[in-house]
Amino acid sequence: MRYAYPCNLHPEQPEGFYVTFPDVPGALTSGKDRAEALDLAEDALAIMLGSYVERRKDIPAPSPAQEGQHLVPVPPVVAAKLDLYTAMRRQGIANHELAERLGISELAVGELLDTESRSHIEQVESALRSLGRSLIVESHAA
Repeated sequence: MRYAYPCNLHPEQPEGFYVTFPDVPGALTSGKDRAEALDLAEDALAIMLGSYVERRKDIPAPSPAQEGQHLVPVPPVVAAKLDLYTAMRRQGIANHELAERLGISELAVGELLDTESRSHIEQVESALRSLGRSLIVESHAA
């Protein structure tokens, strides 16, 4: 899945903008101008999607961006972790099972799933491969 979500920018009085995500309720932030609001939106989105993992909820699929909306991607490592979590849920794989497959501790698997924990992309990619998934990175003009 492509982890880029549409957001709405709302002007605030007397200045600034606040950001909402229709697909991810609770992912909210604001900034003194459009650029700062969109920059902070990436963090707000990643944190809220990470809370879905913590609460063992399904990650919401992003809807197509509508006119006037901005598309906000999560950082690549976070996207990989979210996909790992989703693949594990869909396949009914528990942390201890993935740990056995990878030859690592269950604690290490927990860190691979923790969107706020630093992980090397290669480790997450290896875990994805063990579940029959692959990682594709794209770039786009800003």
